[in-house]
Amino acid sequence: MAQLPLALALADHASFATFVRGSNGPAVEHAHALAEGRPDTVWLWGPAGSGKSHLLQAACRAATTAQKRAMYVALPAAAPAILADLESVELLAIDDLHAIAGDVEWERPLFGILNAFLSRNGALLLAAAAPASRCGFHLADLASRGAGAVNYRLAPLDDEDRTAALRLHAAARGLELETPAAEFLLRRVARDMSAVIDWLTRLDQASLSAQKRLTIPFIREQLVRAGVGAE
Repeated sequence: MAQLPLALALADHASFATFVRGSNGPAVEHAHALAEGRPDTVWLWGPAGSGKSHLLQAACRAATTAQKRAMYVALPAAAPAILADLESVELLAIDDLHAIAGDVEWERPLFGILNAFLSRNGALLLAAAAPASRCGFHLADLASRGAGAVNYRLAPLDDEDRTAALRLHAAARGLELETPAAEFLLRRVARDMSAVIDWLTRLDQASLSAQKRLTIPFIREQLVRAGVGAE
């Protein structure tokens, strides 16, 4: 089983079951294959809220369930030393690579990671806001190695898929969220799914405390309390 640092534990909601594919099916299939043991290096990129972190953590969760050693790291985390001695990890998922671009103290061990996994045919899943060639890495060889990975651009979900994703996340928490209530919430909060899931967490806690269902009037009340317009 994977031994994950506490600070890098997987989010409860992050699984393949709660990931709505939209137009991102090929990327999801490839991440699933890595979780099952396929050796490859995959680079996911796209805007905030497009599902990169969710997909990396879903792959780690699936690998762990399959009794494989998996590790998820979001950069910059702790210190560059966190990237050392990872030879025994069967699936390594590194998030937010753009956050350390230009910092050679981080880039050197990251370049070592790419070389190590390529040489032993390991499963490496990487994510950033842009392709490796546009991240601004100081080490040209690192940008080159990243560009040589299988690249997928993750596209944000459309409104219909966002509604489906929100309802899936609610169901995973044991919550009943009807489509009209989900659409009501989505029209009033930030569009990226990470912000939406943050709101679902708040509503989950509020509904548990008040012993009320997630109806439109209840959601409106919570939005107003938080100072969010809910006309």
